[in-house]
Amino acid sequence: MKKILGISAFYHDSAAALCIDGQIIAAAQEERFSRQKHTAAFPTNAINYCLEEAGLELDELDAIVFYDKPLLKFERLLQTYYAFAPHGLLSFLKAIPVWINEKIFLKRLIYNGLREIGTFNKERFLLLFSEHHLSHATSAFFPSSFKEAAILTIDGVGEWSTATIAYGKESSIRIIKQLEFPHSVGLLYSSFTYFLGFRVNSGEYKLMGLAPYGNPDSDRTHRFIDIIKRELVDIKPDGSIWLNQQYFNYATGLRMLKDQKWEKLFGISKRKAEAELKQEHCDLAYAIQHVTEEIVYKMAVEAKRLTNAANLCMAGGVALNCVANGRIQKAGIFENIFIQPAAGDAGGALGAALAVHHGYFDEKRAYTSREDQMQGAYLGPSFSQKEIEQVNKKVKAVYKHYDDFETLASFIAEKIAEAKVIGWFQGRMEFGPRALGNRSILGDARNPEMQHIINQKIKKRESFRPFAPSVLEERCEDYFDWKTSSPYMLMVASVKENQRLPIPENYYSLSLKERLNYKRSTIHSATHVDFTARLQTVSATTNKRYYQLIKAFEAKTGCSLILNTSFNVRGEPIVCTPLDAYHCFMQTDMDYLVMEDFVYYKGDQIK
Repeated sequence: MKKILGISAFYHDSAAALCIDGQIIAAAQEERFSRQKHTAAFPTNAINYCLEEAGLELDELDAIVFYDKPLLKFERLLQTYYAFAPHGLLSFLKAIPVWINEKIFLKRLIYNGLREIGTFNKERFLLLFSEHHLSHATSAFFPSSFKEAAILTIDGVGEWSTATIAYGKESSIRIIKQLEFPHSVGLLYSSFTYFLGFRVNSGEYKLMGLAPYGNPDSDRTHRFIDIIKRELVDIKPDGSIWLNQQYFNYATGLRMLKDQKWEKLFGISKRKAEAELKQEHCDLAYAIQHVTEEIVYKMAVEAKRLTNAANLCMAGGVALNCVANGRIQKAGIFENIFIQPAAGDAGGALGAALAVHHGYFDEKRAYTSREDQMQGAYLGPSFSQKEIEQVNKKVKAVYKHYDDFETLASFIAEKIAEAKVIGWFQGRMEFGPRALGNRSILGDARNPEMQHIINQKIKKRESFRPFAPSVLEERCEDYFDWKTSSPYMLMVASVKENQRLPIPENYYSLSLKERLNYKRSTIHSATHVDFTARLQTVSATTNKRYYQLIKAFEAKTGCSLILNTSFNVRGEPIVCTPLDAYHCFMQTDMDYLVMEDFVYYKGDQIK
């Protein structure tokens, strides 16, 4: 029985994951414990949690695995600077000392980090390194329910690879084709993230949310698409790309791109953070999303051609682009698709552990064709009634305790129907960027004001950002053009015509604010301006309590879904502990907080 700890760290979204005999025991991002969003720090707290969950000490592990190979990255860095010389000298002078002092000696850094956790004997376990894109590939394929599958990984860059096509069968994975740095779909998308005033490595989902506000029929949008495909990226029939480095600066510079060249190219200025969003920004967001979808779609077609597999697994940061994912699903290229819910670098920790279990130790894979092995992505810490009671005493909370969950669910369902906003905290925390009903803020999707209320008064974030519907799995087709499950909120589906409301002929010519406020459907606050929704299907098997809550809401209202967004405010990670949840509840205009069987009403609390 092999006990393997996977680690990702030192870039962004540090995390740890523990597997025993190929089964996922625990996984969590470091940011949830340290409260530093997207932290790159060594995941001390996440490792502590994983070990505690399994009741293990460091010396009891068979292997600790890092999610990429730093020496290969260093090789890429040196070769890139050499290829671009004399350009990039300033960046070279800044980067090389860091690599020499820290990242080349990564083993020392890891051992130092482990010493903060406890004493250990280095001879007791192996310290291994997995390749970055192999970590992504294994994180998707091995937890899937597929005996064999094509595997598509797409991100910014690993060591050299920026995208790979692989074939997985039973306990083995073979990488067939790869795209190499500096040609990268992830870095292309991140460049537009930067140019449109969002933060690279965290603002890409904002860009995806902004894209539907672009006018697909306008001359400007078509011009932007033409410029991107003519000047910036050459898209090959197999989905591979060539990026014109005359316009980019990420290879050797300190910024993503060459600002003045882009401004001249597109005829608009680089948007500053927090500046007003204009239609030209929306149209450019639409253009790059459109181009990205074309590239990802072609890569998926190529993966099918090379493997002839019935199933597809996806991972890497670009696999979080649920609009592109929805397009692949709708096209029917593959019979089934599984996307790792922690598709970004955090999931690399899990992939690294599984890669070593099946690759290095040559252990057989255990899987079932009925369901994946991610356990609904509920792999983080949970908290007992006693621990919640301790927090209640500490903060002097006023609450009501329910002995019967059916009564609690009925009460909260009624409050949601009354336009109250609910903080919902239960069970094990989700692994990955999505809140899936255990660390969520909930509202009534039918209420046309709910998107504005939660964005402005609760989340304190940009008004254009959409929310997801959590729908009973068996009722999904009543609302959406969707015929399969989507448990991880990684697919975008169209709202059914019979749920839509009439819109004016000039709808796509309206301003961002006018379109945002125009009532579009019977579930307005969970319907994006292009009549799509980022879908989460909820089953009683995976999350019984959340399912029961939505069932109670359906019984009261006839509506089989509720609005779901992550339990946090802008700039902070999703809450992890009961204390985090209570503080977030008190700092916002949420009406009720539910923590397991405890219910808190804002008006009762001592402020």
